[in-house]
Amino acid sequence: MASDASSPRASTAPPSPWHAPTSGTTVLAGSLMIFGGAMALFEGIAALAKDDLFVTTRHYVFEFSLTGWGWVHLILGIVLIIAGCAVLGSGALWARFFGVAVAGLGAIANFLWIPYYPWWALVLVAVNLFVVWALCTGMHREADTSPTA
Repeated sequence: MASDASSPRASTAPPSPWHAPTSGTTVLAGSLMIFGGAMALFEGIAALAKDDLFVTTRHYVFEFSLTGWGWVHLILGIVLIIAGCAVLGSGALWARFFGVAVAGLGAIANFLWIPYYPWWALVLVAVNLFVVWALCTGMHREADTSPTA
């Protein structure tokens, strides 16, 4: 009598380790970095082009001219977009470290921008902090699942 049941075959290939670019948190972080960078870029353009859009405060500790803040947000937006593309494109460890650093700078810049455009600055602070959390969580998961020798 023939049996359809056969012994399970042992695979000779090692199991593939979990890879961070495939994680949802890393993809979400990269996408949010591109979104936050585009919004910072638009903030910078708006601050450079039209000075009456934003509230100007007196006696603020970090009082730059609105044009100075415009350049800060413009440059930071471009760097955030580049970092987001690097995280989505490769997901390499250097790209995630770069993303954490740039998103942290973005959170600080938007925190200092609160007196000029309060609600939107708070939204971008939250987005940047979520990006930092998502990138650090992805790195933590990859370190936990890496094969040991």
